[in-house]
Amino acid sequence: MKRITLMLLGLAALAVSAIGAQAEPFKVGFVYVGPIGDHGWTYRHNEGRKAVEAALGDKVKTTYVESVKEGGDAERVIRQLAASGHNMIFTTSFGYMNPTLKVAKQFPKVKFEHATGYKRSDNVSTYSGRFYEGRTVAGIIAGRMTKSNVIGYIGSFPIPEVVRGINAFTIALRRVNPKASVKVVWVSSWYDPGKEAEAAKVLMDQGADVIMQHTDSTAPIQAAQDAGKWAVGQASDMTHFAPKSHLTAIVDNWDKYYVGRVKAAMDGSWKSQDTWAGLKEGMVEMSAFNEAIPDAVKAEAKAAHDAIAAGTLHPFQGPFNKHDGTPGAKEGETLDDGTLLGMNWYVEGVEGQLPK
Repeated sequence: MKRITLMLLGLAALAVSAIGAQAEPFKVGFVYVGPIGDHGWTYRHNEGRKAVEAALGDKVKTTYVESVKEGGDAERVIRQLAASGHNMIFTTSFGYMNPTLKVAKQFPKVKFEHATGYKRSDNVSTYSGRFYEGRTVAGIIAGRMTKSNVIGYIGSFPIPEVVRGINAFTIALRRVNPKASVKVVWVSSWYDPGKEAEAAKVLMDQGADVIMQHTDSTAPIQAAQDAGKWAVGQASDMTHFAPKSHLTAIVDNWDKYYVGRVKAAMDGSWKSQDTWAGLKEGMVEMSAFNEAIPDAVKAEAKAAHDAIAAGTLHPFQGPFNKHDGTPGAKEGETLDDGTLLGMNWYVEGVEGQLPK
């Protein structure tokens, strides 16, 4: 009888152990270049993390590290996440590319997803949004709303992603308003409210009455509202911070992608791949248009949005010229993805020289 009791207790213990093993949550880590309260790029990635939790509940456990500098700090943080039992790690800034690949070699069983990069391996995928599609829509609105015909553009770093956005915006701007031009100030940071606000003021002092940005804080749109100028938000709907000046925003929506990729990693169907999605897939969205925008302009912008999503309009279809006057694309030509991914030149209408 005693032996039977011990056997039953042993089986019960095994059962409890098995249940515990099955209940172990799938650990997903996120590395952010800015604070989650930037209300821009990092804020939207963190909303995607929350979407994973909402969709998968206690099957997953997510963690994040914010304000991680690109370079050595990033490598250290990524390695710590991998070493602490995370099954999957999302690294969400261009400068995390090489650190991600280096750590991924050391942890081949961990799945890595790197945002905006182009290097992959068996356990590293890449993903990004076609943000330039949204900037085309914004260019149409800016071209119709400007009175000074000077647009100010705050750039972070002169990498292809940012240059591509400037060019798509400028092409669309000048197609509806050939007299308009774009002035760019580079701040060498993704998130620095002080530098961003100062850049906006410099541009407005130079005549800009619409401020664009490829930086992550709300400082530029707030500076624009203080000066009675227009602005376009970055990465998320920033209307709340400058309701009078906020024309619209190019919104990054990572929710569906993050949920889908985590599910794939959990069920074993995950494979290394590259994803570059836009308005069609909903990875890029436009926030509500400011009520001050005339109905005809809203309709024009909406038509461009729908045509891009349908594939009947491409932001980089010719004709348009490069900054030096040579053809960027001729009539009937459209730039391919390879050219867009390596873009290192301005189009006509952008003032100044592109930093090297």
